Amino acid sequence: MALVKNGELVNDPFRDVTGADTIPPDGAVLVSLEQWQDHCHSLQRRPDPVGVLLESDQHPEIIADDLDQIAVVALAFPTFRDGRAYSYARLLRERYGFTGELRAVGDVLLEQLHYMQRCGFDAFQLDGEDPARDFAIAQSDFSVWYQPASDGRLSALRLRHRRV
Repeated sequence: MALVKNGELVNDPFRDVTGADTIPPDGAVLVSLEQWQDHCHSLQRRPDPVGVLLESDQHPEIIADDLDQIAVVALAFPTFRDGRAYSYARLLRERYGFTGELRAVGDVLLEQLHYMQRCGFDAFQLDGEDPARDFAIAQSDFSVWYQPASDGRLSALRLRHRRV
């Protein structure tokens, strides 16, 4: 899987240890919610950044008090029909004030990237031969939005009022 962040293909500095029995003592790691809950104090003392993966049935309220200690929240899309991560992304950005990386993982479809971005995602794990090109194509699908969202883009109504 390739990581696209802010529209560019990047090397993922986080090692996914969500299925591991032990967490390496150093380096940036992505842990499961269970690992975070079991090892929270030691993970918070690490000099390297820590990310937490939330499955679609794990509400972000569970980690809301710890968000200042978490560099990345990865929200899982187990299937394209499960949209709970969209709601979780908005909650993380708008209610809980999370300013770190918000990563979409799992069944991330190109047709849904612009919606994910509108909800606050800024990083995406993508399959494909050229994920950066695919991301750019997906971004060109829309140029105007009717609804305000977490991404700060102006809605059609606001753009219209600016012209007057």
